[in-house]
Order: sequence, then C-alpha cells, then structure tokens
Amino acid sequence: MPETTLRALNRQDFDFWAAHHLLSRAGFGGTPDQVLSLSRLGLDDAVDFIVDYQSLPEPEVSAGFQSDIMRPPTREESMAYQQARRSGDEEALSEFRRRRQERQAADRKQVEEMRKWWLERMIETPRPLEEKMTLFWHGHFATGYRAIEDSWHMYMQNRMFRTEATGNFGRLLYGIIRDPAMLRYLNNNQNRKQRPNENLSRELMELFSLGEGNEYTESDIKEGARALTGYTYEDDEFRYNERNHDQDQKTILGRTGNFDGDDLVGIILSRRVCSEFIAMKLYKFFVNDEPSVPNKEQRTFITAMGRRLRTHEYDLKPLLKALFKSEHFYAPENRCSVVKSPIQLMVQTIRSLRTPVRDLSTLSAAGDLMGQSILEPPSVKGWDGGRSWINTSTLFVRQNLAVYLLTGKRPDIYDWQVSGVRYDGDHMLSTLERDERGRVSPQEALPYLCRFLLGSEPHPSRLETLNAFLDRHGGRIDGDRLVGALCLITSMPEYQLC
Repeated sequence: MPETTLRALNRQDFDFWAAHHLLSRAGFGGTPDQVLSLSRLGLDDAVDFIVDYQSLPEPEVSAGFQSDIMRPPTREESMAYQQARRSGDEEALSEFRRRRQERQAADRKQVEEMRKWWLERMIETPRPLEEKMTLFWHGHFATGYRAIEDSWHMYMQNRMFRTEATGNFGRLLYGIIRDPAMLRYLNNNQNRKQRPNENLSRELMELFSLGEGNEYTESDIKEGARALTGYTYEDDEFRYNERNHDQDQKTILGRTGNFDGDDLVGIILSRRVCSEFIAMKLYKFFVNDEPSVPNKEQRTFITAMGRRLRTHEYDLKPLLKALFKSEHFYAPENRCSVVKSPIQLMVQTIRSLRTPVRDLSTLSAAGDLMGQSILEPPSVKGWDGGRSWINTSTLFVRQNLAVYLLTGKRPDIYDWQVSGVRYDGDHMLSTLERDERGRVSPQEALPYLCRFLLGSEPHPSRLETLNAFLDRHGGRIDGDRLVGALCLITSMPEYQLC
C-alpha cells in the first residue's frame, strides 16, 4: 500500500454518502435533504461551505448571562467584613456567609442554564463546525466549573474557544495562559517567584501542546513554571503581576533567556512535535478514534497534517480543508470508526432525524448519565472518548435517549420530562421515490434508512428484524410504523458510531 498523504478524493467520488460522512464528522449530521444539497455542491464547495462558516448567520440562541454573580467584594464590603472579624460580630459574619451562599447557589443555577444554552446552540446552529470545534477545544483545554466556581469565567472561556474554533492554535495557546478560568483551575493565580506552582506549566506541555513525555523534562516543567509566575487575574481580567514574576534566566527546551509565559508558548510552538501532537488529536476526533499507536499509514497522514499546520503557522482552516477533502478521510476503514460522544449522539439524533428537542434539562441530565457533562470534564485530561463512552450503564441510556427523542416517552428508571409533541418522520424518506399513492416501498426504505442512520450497508439480519416488525404491523412504512422502525434502527449497536 502506498504511503498516505493529504491526497484529495477524486471529485466524482463525492456522492450522497460521502456528503453524509462529511456532515456527520465536521458537524452533527443533517437531514436527508441537507445531505443531498451538500452533495450537489461538489467536494470543494461543500468543504468550503462547512469550513468558511463566518458568512452564515449566528444561531439565534440568546445568552443573557450575568457577569457579576461571583464578583469580588467592593472596598466598602471588604472593610466591613474585616471590621466584623476584628470585633467578633458573629451576626454580621453570618450575614456575609449567607450572602455568599446565595451568590454561589445563583451561580450554580447559571452554569446549568449555560449547559442548556450551549446544547441549544449546537442543535440550532447553521455553523456546525464552529460548535464542533468549540467542543473539541473544551475537551482539549479541559476546565471544570466545580473547581473554579465562577460561571462567567466558564462562559468567557467558551467564547474564546468559539472565536478561535477554526482560527489559530497559537493564539489559543497564548490565550489559555491568560484565561481566568484556566488560571484558577490550575492554580496559576498562586504561582509566585518565591513559591512556583507547576500545574499550568506541566499541563501546558503534557496535555495541551507536546504530549505526555514528548521532548520535555521535569526541569523544563519547573523552568516553565518560573516563566509563568505572576500570570494571574483580577475579577474577569488577566493581570500580569510583575512583582510576583521571576525575572532571572530560565532554560526551557534547550533555550536560555529571561523568559515569561509568552516566551514559553513561543518556544513550545517552535517544536515540530507540537504540530504533530495537535494533528494527532484532530485525527482521533475527526478521522478515527481507534489508534492509540497509529499504524504506518495513519502515522504518515498525521505527519502530513502536522506539516500542513506548521506551513500555515498553526492556522487551522488550511489543515481542516485539506483533511475534509482528503481521500484518507473518506476511506472505508475510516467511516463508522468514531464512537459518538454523548453530545454528538444527542445533537446528531435531533439534527439528522429532526426530532423535537423535548426538554433541554433532560438532555443535559442524560449527557451527565452518559459521561459527558459539558462545562464539567472529569479532569484536566478531558474525556478519554472512543470506546470509553460505552459500558453497560451508558449504553442503556444511549439507546433510551433516542427512543425518548422519537416518542417523548421516558424510561421508567429516569425522571425525564415526558413530552407529548408528536414526531413526524416522513421527511426521512424525502429523497426516495414514491408510488401513485405517495408511499415508499419498505424494500427501498429500510436499507436506505439503515444506511443513513448506521452509516454503512446494513447486515442482512438487521433488515430481517425490520421486515418482521413491519410484517406484524401492516407491511407499510409510514406514521407510527416509521417511528417504530426508527426506534429499532437507533437501538442497533452500529448507531453508536459515526
């Protein structure tokens, strides 16, 4: 087999099913009509339409969040608090504690609203790659609300990820060392020259840019921590505290100088391994989540991705366009090779089947049950993804969630909001021919629906199951019979892949 590069797919091979694959991976899927429209654009225009989304309107999902719930105390409040402590005024101190607890409760409520807001945005957006990449960066630069307890800082970080979603990785890396949420999450607000804190320096190299054990040493981490001293924040703004910064020389990754945090990021970006580490992360996210150790073909492709990233000084759009146009991206072995994350599963089910949203609070709770509560990754490593999404408990929720979206009926085990909104799935057959009575034959509809929802040609046993179901219910595929067939297809193991 010849070595794989970023060689483009033959234009004539960009058919309906290739467009279906592109829309599932570069976004959250789409309806049959949307897939058909994308396929008619042709490969180049379809990819440009997906990646150059800035010309498309923003989703009409209002935020309206409060920035000052967890504001620092005013000068007068601080003085009153100190006076109460000095005088031992327990009544006044109790009142201060009560007000703080009220603000904390309001902030926890606001972060729940943010989760629903982001879910709605992913569902409604005409710019799916923007939200898909925002989700990618949230998992890459993982920051959890419980550790920082400031919903506005999480919102600020989310906006930064969206601004640079397909922008420039270098700007993201410079931005993350100034981000109040990350500075608090990794305790860099406590990083002072007298007592350096290594958390941000370590994760900056190990998880965010170079990869575990790649070229850096413990000494590099310690020296990087010295470079990041004084990088802190006040209220909602980054602040460089020069008094707390170590002004002496440091040696980082073989270079010596009076470095600060910006210099540290510049040194990291100059390393070839940085571009290849990000390429690997993007490969597992968009192409194939299996290879913890890539084979020769995959490694060659990832190396080419890294080269493209360096050539364009870490601008992401040229790489993403080359990736989504590549022959390798559409290869049979790379289709249906990514396990849907809980967010992908929920949003893609709604967008592809055009189901009612039902209830955003229920969707947020279901995401948590399936192991992905947005704005609360399990650790600074983010979510492991891949096969780790699937176990006996999460699979039960994943299968019941699709039935809930299609029918509005909840499984008895979960207190989900029952929905009486009726689902009409007739649009799922919109690209198929109909007879004089406006019906689509099951012999044509069932293989098509299976392939559309499962991403590949269905196994004969799957079709046997579906045909047996229709035979028991009149032999037609319309109305409730169509909804029943969709429930059966979405319960098949293959539906967990995209």
